Amino acid sequence: QVQLEESGGGLVQAGGSLRLSCAASGRPFSRYAMGWFRQAPGKEREFVAATSFSGGTIDYADSVKGRFAISKDNARNTLFLNMNGLKPEDTAVYYCAAKISLSLISTSQEYDYWGQGTQVTVSS
Repeated sequence: QVQLEESGGGLVQAGGSLRLSCAASGRPFSRYAMGWFRQAPGKEREFVAATSFSGGTIDYADSVKGRFAISKDNARNTLFLNMNGLKPEDTAVYYCAAKISLSLISTSQEYDYWGQGTQVTVSS
């Protein structure tokens, strides 16, 4: 089992940047495919970005392509999400997720482990 803890959320003005981190403890981090999801008030949880266990394969939601970057540091047991050009519609609770897998996973139902989430608020 792996425990996940997100950090780095906060309040930022439109156009600003944030870097989210997801620290993992437990089984070898390098075996996990991981992803970022977000949930805004009154909306369903949606996919943001995902990486394969090695970091060699990456996918993004169309809404964040060109603005967000996911990276996985297996030596530091940490997943990152660099967010630039933030927009008010990016406001949500952001969650990281993990699953032992050889493949990239972009659907929330397939993930086994979740963090508690970190709030990102973008003001206009």
